[in-house]
This record gives sequence, structure tokens and C-alpha cells, in this order.
Amino acid sequence: MTPVVPQDPTALKLLIAREVAALRAAARRDAGVRQDDAPPRAEGSPTGCPCGGGEGASHSCSPEESDGPCDHDPWGCVCAALPAVPVSAALLAPVRDEDGRLVDFTVRAGNHVRSAQWLDAPDAQVGRRLVEVQPGAVAGGLVDALGGVLDTGRAVHSYAVDYTEQQRDGLHRTKLLYDAASCGDKVLATWRPALNRTEMMSLDAQYIASMGWGTWDLLSGTVVWSEGLASIFRTDPARPLSLIDLCDAVLAEDVPRFANVMTAMLDGEEPPGADVRFTVLGEVRTLRLVGHPVIATDGLPWLLRLIVRDLTSQVRSRQRLAATRRQTERLREEAAAEHRVASALREALLPTHSAELEALGISVAAAYLPAEEDASVGGDWYKCRLLPDGRILLAIGDACGHGLEAVARMAQQRHALAGLAHSPGTHAGQLTTWLNELLCSDPAAETATAVIGHIDAARNLRWASAGHPAPLLLRGHTATTLDTEHRGPLFGLLPGHEYATATVPLLPGDLLLLYTDGVVERRGEDITYGIESLRKVLESCAGAGVRETLDRVMSADPTEEHEDDACLLAIRLD
Repeated sequence: MTPVVPQDPTALKLLIAREVAALRAAARRDAGVRQDDAPPRAEGSPTGCPCGGGEGASHSCSPEESDGPCDHDPWGCVCAALPAVPVSAALLAPVRDEDGRLVDFTVRAGNHVRSAQWLDAPDAQVGRRLVEVQPGAVAGGLVDALGGVLDTGRAVHSYAVDYTEQQRDGLHRTKLLYDAASCGDKVLATWRPALNRTEMMSLDAQYIASMGWGTWDLLSGTVVWSEGLASIFRTDPARPLSLIDLCDAVLAEDVPRFANVMTAMLDGEEPPGADVRFTVLGEVRTLRLVGHPVIATDGLPWLLRLIVRDLTSQVRSRQRLAATRRQTERLREEAAAEHRVASALREALLPTHSAELEALGISVAAAYLPAEEDASVGGDWYKCRLLPDGRILLAIGDACGHGLEAVARMAQQRHALAGLAHSPGTHAGQLTTWLNELLCSDPAAETATAVIGHIDAARNLRWASAGHPAPLLLRGHTATTLDTEHRGPLFGLLPGHEYATATVPLLPGDLLLLYTDGVVERRGEDITYGIESLRKVLESCAGAGVRETLDRVMSADPTEEHEDDACLLAIRLD
């Protein structure tokens, strides 16, 4: 008999609660544990140890309470055990002034584990003062925190310190987490990086790909979320949502789809991926769910795992495209509708230039030649605008394809660059790297090329290239192609690639010409020939303004020979 899939949140929550209760009952039965079983507590035993490290009669921090012999050196035992600790560890002795106030600690013993490559291992710091070997940690309040361990007897856990130190090769910073407990009149401390390299790469991958994952332990009720999943649901990783909470967040129409995923995993099966809409802080978000149950030896699932990817932006893009198609159908003439949409997009995506650049002595002109006669815009795009920090952003790119599909990709790349460019202090190489990561993380994206650069107040051009033809520089009567030794691969090919930046000083009267490959590519002809022809035409424009220069370039290149979209952007420093 096919199980009935719940159709509303209340029924789904009842199903989950019933299945979890049955699972826990089966686990207790199989393990021979009664519901009312609990570890016995000795009369008069303390409810917890001051160190915070244990509970009950079996745990003690007082040597007087030990039943074993006391003729050994407890500090020798601690020191001998330090090499077995997998993180940086040291035994610290307090240093007090004449009035008995704690002022520092001395490293009495340590292991060989470095918490960072540029930091000394604790065993190299033995006999030295903490303020000397870890000045950054001391500045972060660590001495006071360790003093509190001695004063109260209570351990500290994951005490965060932003540790900064000047080394011979430069200034280094990392965040360290300290754990410490008292050992008589000394303190045993361990420290580790807040995030190791693998964890940092995992976080970057989650944010770039808009994804995350979580686990739900059905026996203990423990829920663990990754940073990426917490970001998707706009919550703190320390306060993840239970399965019951998720039921309340699912959009009513999508409850059956989410119920299919839950019931399949509770039955010990791996459900196919499903797109489910959730309400997150009043906003509807579409998430792709991929589930995996962890099965115990008795055949029952005891832990559920979900990998989640946020598809909201993609869904909204598809919705916008669907709306455009519906509009085209209503007008009953798809070609005419596409032409009207593309004309509107041309005004929105390839705007004329403001007077702000002219006030800075920068003249700009652009030209666009679509490959399709009925289109006003295609996959080529450009950007030239004044940024809030006073730099001028200039860019030109080529999204793969023609028509509205290429327009959609062009718009996505151009708007992504517009948003990223407002990050303060970013250089062209970083912008190019980030844009590449966005395309690499989108399975629907195709390859693209671009040149991205800034002109600063000193009139220096700093630019990066992702597989795009190099700009031409007209200085006086000579036009040259900028050096492309630093050029990187096309967008969408190599995730994680770091794009380099080159610097070119500009002089008054210089004219930069940025162009797409449609300007210089011809069937059966080497592209270098087209670039050389363009360079010669540009030299003949010496002394002309930017608009006149583009007019001469376009008149020298017959439109009927274009097989790809062509875009030109000219910038002159007056």
C-alpha cells in the first residue's frame, strides 16, 4: 500500500514526530535501554566540577580526592602528555608583581604543533614570558582570561583572539581559539586556528555557489548547519532550524514536494533532488534539496543530511524570461517583440555617458553592431562610469551566443560587475576573479571574455583580461596593442583562477580603444590580421575626437562582413 504523503504542514509535522518517536523507541529496545534508565548519582556528589570539564563522582580536579598514590610529579605527567595533544598546547606558570597581582605567564612546557606556519611551536617558547612570545594574544586580553581561570577555577572554551604579528616577510594575522583549564597553581592552555585552510575554502565555495548543508540527528535531536545553509536561511549557525521548524517555513503549495523528500529519507531511501520554496524573513526563496539518510545496522535511519542550493536568482531570471515570452505570444509576432525588447535593453544596458566624466576631462564614445539585423543588442557589452572612490571603471565583454539568450547572459555579467565594482579598495584583478567564480558556479552559464580596468586620479590604467583582445592605445600618431602577458583564461573555464593586473601610465591626449572580437574576426582570416588592420585605421585617426574616431573605424569596416556582435568603446584623456 502506497503511504499517504502529507499535504499540509500540520500533517507533515505529525508524521515526522511519529517516525522519530518510533525510531527512538526501536533504538532503545535494540540497545536494551529502558525509557526511565539514568546513570545513578552518588549521594552528596557535586553536580558539576568548577573546571567545567566533567560531572559526577568519577570526575575530580583535587589530588586529595584521588584514591591512587600521590608520590608522582603531576606536572611531569602533564608535560609528558603534551606531545599527544593535536593542537598547540603549553603549561603556563603565573608571574606576579610585588603586590601579588598577575602580570604575565611563563611557558613551562609545550608541544611541537604550530597553529600557523609563521608562528613558533610552543616547545620553542619554553622558559620565555607570554608577553614576549605571543604579544598579539596578550593585547587581545588573553592574560586576563587565563588569570580568570586561576581565580575562579573555571575553564575557558574557544576564547577568540585576533592574533597579529610582524614577521620578517611582512605582517600576518589569524584568529586563534584558546581553551584553558587550571592545573593547581598553573594553567594548561591549547590554541588552534578558528578556521583551517580547508574550512576557509569550504566557506568560500558555499558563499560563491549559494549552497550549504545540514545534519539532523534523529536520536539525540542535535542539529548542525554549515555557514552557507545558515546564510541561506538568514539565521545564526548556532541556532539551526529543526525539521519541525522547516515544515513551518515551507510555502503551503510546496508542502507535498517537501513531504516527499522527508518521507523518503525517513523510510531510509535517497529521494531525487527537489526544488522547494521556503519563506525566509518574509521573502520567498527557491531551494534545491538533495537528501541522504544515514542508515544504522538495524536498517533504520538515525541521521538525515540535506544539501541545499539557493536557486532564487536563477528562478527569478527564468520568470523574467517567461514573462518576456508571454508578452511576445500576446503580440503574435515574436521577431517584432524581440526587437522591441532588445531596443529597450539597449537603452538600459548600454546607456549614454553622463557629464561626470566630461567634467574630469574624459571623453567617451561607444558603438554597437549586432550580428542579427533584427536585434539592437546582443551578447557584447561595455561599462564606463565614475565610481564613488573617484576611479573610472571601464570594461568591455563578450557573452557567448546571439539574441535574447546572449542578452540575458550579457545583462547578468554586466550587472554583476556593476555590483562588485562598488566593493571598496578592489582592483581589476579581483573583479575579474570574482566574475569568473560567478560564471563557474552557474551550471547554466557559458564561457565569456572581458577586459576590466580602472583609471585612477593619477591617470594610470590598471587592467585585467579574461581571454579578451587587448585594448589599443593611440599616443600621438602611433597606435600600439597593450601587452597581454598577464591575460588569463576565458570566464567559466577555471574556477579558483586568480587574474593578474597590469598597469599602464596614460598621458594627456591618449586615446584607448576597447573592442570585442567581432570587430577583428573574419571567416578564413587570422585574427592577428584583423587586429593589425584596426591598429592602422586607429593611427589614421590621430587628432580626432572619440566620436569621429569610432565613425572612421566603422566606415572602414563594412557591416555585411560582421558574423558576430561587435562593440567598441573609445576613451580619450583631454
